[in-house]
Amino acid sequence: MKIALASDHGGFALKEQIKEHLKNRGFELLDLGTNSEESVDYPAFGKACGEAVASGKAELGIVCCGTGIGISMAANKVHGVRCAIATNEYMAEMTKKHNNANVLALGGRVLETQEALKIVDTWLDTEFEGGRHQRRVDMLDEM
Repeated sequence: MKIALASDHGGFALKEQIKEHLKNRGFELLDLGTNSEESVDYPAFGKACGEAVASGKAELGIVCCGTGIGISMAANKVHGVRCAIATNEYMAEMTKKHNNANVLALGGRVLETQEALKIVDTWLDTEFEGGRHQRRVDMLDEM
């Protein structure tokens, strides 16, 4: 499975930690930047990740900024993206189980690295439940 990664300067350090963790788990990665802690504009990176997922260049995406909020908004502007912020493992589980989120947003300034990696693992290891939730996901995709 290929996972697209993107961040702004506030999420750069966390993105790098996630990248290393995912390499160790055997995932193929598409790093869309940024490549330093120098100030950049998060919308460009959220959009790039969203487009990679929507186009099929990657099956899933993970975006990071200071809080996860701004970059998630940018990713969600791309049709076909269902980006969700998770600040704990339960939220990560539910974003996949009930909402089939195809992009995960994390905050580099609000999460400790080990907690963020647990969130990533939970999200990746959770399956979409389907059923009544499929109808709702379909409605989101039609918007």
